[in-house]
Amino acid sequence: MDWSEIIAWAFSAIFTLSIILIAIVIVLENRNPTKTVTWLTVLYLLPIVGFIFYIFFGRNYRRKRRVKSKYNNNLLGDIDVIVEMQKQMLNHKETFNEERFYSKKRLINLLLKSNRAPFTFNNEAVILTNADQKFRAVFKAINEAKSHIHVEYFIIKDDKIGRAFCRRLAEKARQGIEVRIIYDGVGSWKVDFNREFFEELIQAGAEVQCFVPIKIPFLNSKINYRNHRKIIVIDGRVGFVGGINIGDEYLGQHVKHGFWRDTHLELRGDAVYTLQRIFLEDWYFVSKQKLMEKCYFTNHNIKGNKLIQIAASGPDSDWDSIMQLYYSAMASAQEKVYIITPYFIPDDSIIMALKTAALSGVDVRIILPSRPDHHIVYWATHSYLGELLEAGVKIYKYKKGFVHAKVLLVDGVVGSVGTANMDIRSFQLNYEVNAFIYDDITAKRLEKDFMQDISDSRLISLEEYNSRPFFSKIKESGARLLSPLL
Repeated sequence: MDWSEIIAWAFSAIFTLSIILIAIVIVLENRNPTKTVTWLTVLYLLPIVGFIFYIFFGRNYRRKRRVKSKYNNNLLGDIDVIVEMQKQMLNHKETFNEERFYSKKRLINLLLKSNRAPFTFNNEAVILTNADQKFRAVFKAINEAKSHIHVEYFIIKDDKIGRAFCRRLAEKARQGIEVRIIYDGVGSWKVDFNREFFEELIQAGAEVQCFVPIKIPFLNSKINYRNHRKIIVIDGRVGFVGGINIGDEYLGQHVKHGFWRDTHLELRGDAVYTLQRIFLEDWYFVSKQKLMEKCYFTNHNIKGNKLIQIAASGPDSDWDSIMQLYYSAMASAQEKVYIITPYFIPDDSIIMALKTAALSGVDVRIILPSRPDHHIVYWATHSYLGELLEAGVKIYKYKKGFVHAKVLLVDGVVGSVGTANMDIRSFQLNYEVNAFIYDDITAKRLEKDFMQDISDSRLISLEEYNSRPFFSKIKESGARLLSPLL
């Protein structure tokens, strides 16, 4: 045996041992059984590809490391005191202005315990339908900024609206306004590579930070943990959150997608404090700067009874709190559950909640895109529709363009607007933020948009679904097999 054969044999032995050790680690991690089986299947059928994918995307230890590195600070302040006090308040009906809001106290309590998300009453909320309304409101608020502007986005694009957005921020920075920007290293990887895009902002005095920089976009273990949040806080008084990133395509200026249907939210009042706290925690993570001065939590004169909770979730969370709230809201629904989401890859608990609600007589409706922007996700979504249709869930395909809104409505009382999709990635891997609003006026406003979307959609029947081509079923099954890895 010559040296080349010895080296080849040694390499083969080491590689085989590595595969075996990774398989053992996957089993011992006590993952979701579906994920475990998927990873083991990939390692068995495609050992080299599976090995590389697991090294870069599959390891769970990063979750624990990220918890320590992100929250080893004292930014949470007196949140625990507020949460404990509010837990006691939930036992008293006089805390709520109507009986039906009191009936949803389980949902409020869930976020208090799982997310330490305090509920607030003195709020105003404006639904911003589609990007044109969102950018008009955002630019107006930026122009009126007096103290600071905090921006956190998954995607900021170097295009017409992206450059207009940054020019306005640079102008405010030159006026002495504090401007801070966090962008995601994956979603905004093009501007991360081309730092000249932010040069004017930086020269004007703004601070720009990348959330987990990615130098090799498709070969980096950090790629699996994405900051999918979309937050703007101005002067600690007005906040924006929702599904719309910074880019021309969200204004419908994309050849492939055309009209872009989305939903965003403008907040004023106490709920903005929670949105601000989330930003400042993320700012500490990317910059190691602690910014908890009172000027970032300024007083306001908003009075009202619009009950709102802001929930943040991610790989650093103890609980999958947004998913838990979705599940609990669906499982406890009495009349109706309306969902609009661009990506639908639920786990077994969400599927069971939807089927149980529909079988018990609840009006369950889901609006999905009729055209894909991510083909594997699109086909994986279709693999779940049959069992939902059989249970009586109404599935609609949006025909007017591409639907990107992330909205949940329950019983005309609870509404959720935020960044989380109805999929495993949003529930367990991405950093997300959602506003949960317990208010019938806001719910009716969201429901009005939902019904307009229904009129722009096509109902899918069980017969139509069952008669789809065999090749489509093959694509769906293959995509579903891969979905735990997406």
